Amino acid sequence: MSFDHDYYKRYYYDPNTAVTNKREMQARARLIAAYALHTGLPVRRILDAGCGTGLLRPWLKRYLPRAVYTGIEASEYLCQRYGWQQAQIETYKPPASFDVVVCYDVLQYLDSETADRALANFGKLCRGVLYFTALTRVDWDLNCDRSRTDSNVHLRSAHWYRSRLRKNFREAGCGFWLRRGAPFTVWDLESL
Repeated sequence: MSFDHDYYKRYYYDPNTAVTNKREMQARARLIAAYALHTGLPVRRILDAGCGTGLLRPWLKRYLPRAVYTGIEASEYLCQRYGWQQAQIETYKPPASFDVVVCYDVLQYLDSETADRALANFGKLCRGVLYFTALTRVDWDLNCDRSRTDSNVHLRSAHWYRSRLRKNFREAGCGFWLRRGAPFTVWDLESL
């Protein structure tokens, strides 16, 4: 798959075919920030893994103003256009871990072996809150607007992702995962 100008024009720049919009991403960033603050963990470093066109960036910086935002992206086109750090999620090794890691609808583009390595790498990248979503088979069948969703992906079950994430994280619901051993308390009914 080529994540070039034509891909982003269709799925992000053209409002008639875009898969998301600024308003939806503002709400998502507000949710991520609220949950991260709810845990009580001071948020100083945020990683947006597969940051795309950067729709979350201004809102995460607004809601978590003390945090440094890092966006990584595999697309050479996006890195040149927006100045992101070009990196692969499955092999990215920063000098320090992040308080919040966001990986929103990226891993469905990776084959299973590469996605498995990326999920394992989250355990090294994230010391606190992981916000993770990926298009699943059920989502493709029941939830997404197929006219606005790329079909050139690897559809897996939610169980496939969960079983791998549970090695390093505790599921809290709504796409949130908490790093095992992180210095905060999550009440029993606040997690799955």
